[in-house]
Amino acid sequence: MIIRPLDFEWSPDYSIFASKNFLQSVSDQYGWIGGYDDSGNLACVLPDIIIKKGPIRLARFRVETILIKADLSVDQEKQFLNQMIYYLKELGVATIIPASTNCLFRTFPDGARAAPYGSHIIDLSNDEEALWNKVHQKHRNVIRSAERKGVKVEEGSDHMRSAYNLIKETFRRSRMSFMNYEMFKNMILSLGDNVKIMVATYEGKCQACAIIPFSHYRAYYMYGGTAIRPITGSMNYLQWKSIVDLKALGVKSYDFCGARIAPDKDSKAARLIMYKERFGGKLYGGFIWKYSLNPIWSKIYDIAVRLLRGGDIVDAEHHKLSGFKIDENNQILSVDI
Repeated sequence: MIIRPLDFEWSPDYSIFASKNFLQSVSDQYGWIGGYDDSGNLACVLPDIIIKKGPIRLARFRVETILIKADLSVDQEKQFLNQMIYYLKELGVATIIPASTNCLFRTFPDGARAAPYGSHIIDLSNDEEALWNKVHQKHRNVIRSAERKGVKVEEGSDHMRSAYNLIKETFRRSRMSFMNYEMFKNMILSLGDNVKIMVATYEGKCQACAIIPFSHYRAYYMYGGTAIRPITGSMNYLQWKSIVDLKALGVKSYDFCGARIAPDKDSKAARLIMYKERFGGKLYGGFIWKYSLNPIWSKIYDIAVRLLRGGDIVDAEHHKLSGFKIDENNQILSVDI
């Protein structure tokens, strides 16, 4: 496997997170790393962004390895990732931080610190009736209830500010920070027609919202927010309407963007998984990982993350790694925690 940077020709058949428009909206330094087989044919691509934090250069991935060669083996992908590590080190990257929660890598490079992770993905190739029948009865009940009460689901860029405010407030309630409005606006506008800004309103007041970037390949529930005491079923109704609308646009699948593997039964993570899985999606598994390229700067980064957020997702979930196995299609084979 030979790797080198390339100017990737994005199309809607790939993840929206691999597009130039998205990548340049989140970093002024971005690119695509290509993996070529022994015949010189492009086998895989991995988009990356570089984030500068003072003197520290961090790399992050917003989508997993894109398989151009459909039968690329997991071992070949691992070889590609191993070589990619050396490439990023030559660029002066100090550490590769955990990828965004939509990324489910099939493997990880030697020397990485990794953790199992998952995501619920709905296959939108089924007809609407079949999709509805897969939705859990409790979800169907609250969706109907919200509709009867007069909750309305709307979309469009004119809802950008109200959606932002609701998302930021939702993050604040979870003691998490969120980007400023100008960064948010720039990201949304860069996506053009490839993003849905969805809001659920009741008597003119915003109850729930979702930001959903998409391409023909997949739609992603990237950000969401709810009022402190929303009308019951508002978010469920919004999600269902989004799923139906995206199917009508020819989108192949809907990704709820992240699920911890085997969380504690009564935890917030377990409740969130129950909410997502009740929409009828399948839980796929993969790996989320980070890599230290400069021990000193990486240590400084880890300390900063622990102080700010109590650590990152890889450190929190790493202990589950040994009992987790998936196949080459991200199907979960075993979870022995």
